[in-house]
Amino acid sequence: MTGTFRVVIAGGGRVGYRTAELLDDRGHDVVIIEPDPERADQISDEYVATVFKGDATRPTVLAQTDLERADVVAGLTRTTGTNLAVCMMAHQMTDGIQTVVRTETEPEQEFEQFVDAVVYPERAGARAAANAIEPDVSSLEDVTGELDIMQIRVREDAPVAGRTLSDIALPRGSLIISDAAGDRMAGPETVLEPGQTYVVAVEPDVADEVMNLMRG
Repeated sequence: MTGTFRVVIAGGGRVGYRTAELLDDRGHDVVIIEPDPERADQISDEYVATVFKGDATRPTVLAQTDLERADVVAGLTRTTGTNLAVCMMAHQMTDGIQTVVRTETEPEQEFEQFVDAVVYPERAGARAAANAIEPDVSSLEDVTGELDIMQIRVREDAPVAGRTLSDIALPRGSLIISDAAGDRMAGPETVLEPGQTYVVAVEPDVADEVMNLMRG
């Protein structure tokens, strides 16, 4: 997978659309498959992703997305069975493609043999509710506004790989928070080791540039 990748999302609802927005902000090529014609037209008007109208569980529809060029397929509809079917079909149609499935309940290990990653968006919703109930304590997602806090793994061929923070020029509006171990703040002496993951804060305007520096 290159620094900029192509992802096919099944489902243009709340979760699928928001995921597409975030990936588009980070400079990736995003395709959405949406069965509702009216919703598909709305997404097309936003220019966040290329949109295909149809049922993603049909091989002919999934193939129309030029699946051979895709790095990731994410099943993000409201139905776990639909999402799982899309991911398993993508595995059958394209060797080596990564798959992500959204579940309606707490993810369990039973899915791990079929997909590469499982997400449970309701957990984030519960965290936001707890923050609203207890205003003196907030999880990170609710206090950062437009600022994005993310974990980024440094690739072997990334421009910053093997260099210290004092040797590189990160764009204004970005900050590496923790070192590879994640147990202390990053400093000028911190080495961005290939294969290690770092916690990074970025403003939306420079997110793409930071991703390119760390992922190549």
